[in-house]
Amino acid sequence: MGIVQQKFEIGAQWPTLDPFLFTAHHNDSYPASNGELAPVALELEGREIGRDFSGKDGWSMYHGDDVPGFPQHPHRGFETITYVRQGICDHTDSMGAAARFGQGDTQWVTAGNGIVHAEMFPLLNEHEENPLELFQIWLNLPAHDKMVPAHFKMLWSEHTPRIVKKDRNGNATTLTLIAGSFREHNAQLPPPNSWASKVSAGIGIWHISMQPGAEFRLPHTESRDINRVLYVFDGSWIDVDGVEIEAGTGAVLQSDLPTTLNAGDYPVDAMILQGRPIGEPVAQYGPFVMNTEEEIQQAFTDFQRTQFGGWPWPDNDPNHGDASQGRFARHASGAVETP
Repeated sequence: MGIVQQKFEIGAQWPTLDPFLFTAHHNDSYPASNGELAPVALELEGREIGRDFSGKDGWSMYHGDDVPGFPQHPHRGFETITYVRQGICDHTDSMGAAARFGQGDTQWVTAGNGIVHAEMFPLLNEHEENPLELFQIWLNLPAHDKMVPAHFKMLWSEHTPRIVKKDRNGNATTLTLIAGSFREHNAQLPPPNSWASKVSAGIGIWHISMQPGAEFRLPHTESRDINRVLYVFDGSWIDVDGVEIEAGTGAVLQSDLPTTLNAGDYPVDAMILQGRPIGEPVAQYGPFVMNTEEEIQQAFTDFQRTQFGGWPWPDNDPNHGDASQGRFARHASGAVETP
């Protein structure tokens, strides 16, 4: 068997390997807004409001009633990494923290012992469409870190490394380094208790954009134990060791072998997720990921009892107001940062 160990189809939800749990790819062509960050009422006809995953007309409301998105919901025992390629996400949480981010930003939330958050997608443009494309990646935590305090961190687009490599024919590949390292380049640091904060974990989250016919070499890992998965999510195809990975397809790659990617005859985009497996039992029920069923039941009991600190916002689906509000993050400490 060569570098490509397995091929599989991908859709809106991507299968993953340990230490990753799940990846959702949201790609919505939202219409112009009604002036209140929401689609006009006519656009909502024929949708199951509050549970709309239809993709009707190229977009969904998800669990939003007015503004699309995901109103308050809990997590425990893992991390969410939200990379917004286009559009805007408004975040609020049970710690009292808030953020508006997008346009290449990444938000990294270590749920740890428990957090409740909302992720809403306000439509800022009244006179043109509001495209949104984001990837939410769930990264597991080892047992000894599952109950660490909740924490969130912004990885602003302006500080995210983007490495451009041209091949001998001048065709360029751009690698956006969301997590980990790539040769001499290092991504912004993840939260302190992240599995990705351990050098030995070998975590890499890379977005790769290739021009037609581009050739790009991936560095090999020092150990075959590192899982590496390629997801070709848009464009033409990528040839790996003579195996064509078409758009809408993923492939498990052997990570300790030198690997060359060759793009098809028009542009192509892919994500690579890699990391050392945690190698522990996984018990998952909805928004909770622990090691045993007993711990899952305890998570439900704790949430019913404490609401993970309660919900300090007046609405279940808050957003941060009109389009004039720029990108920002306000932490539970009260500290405010902007890109």
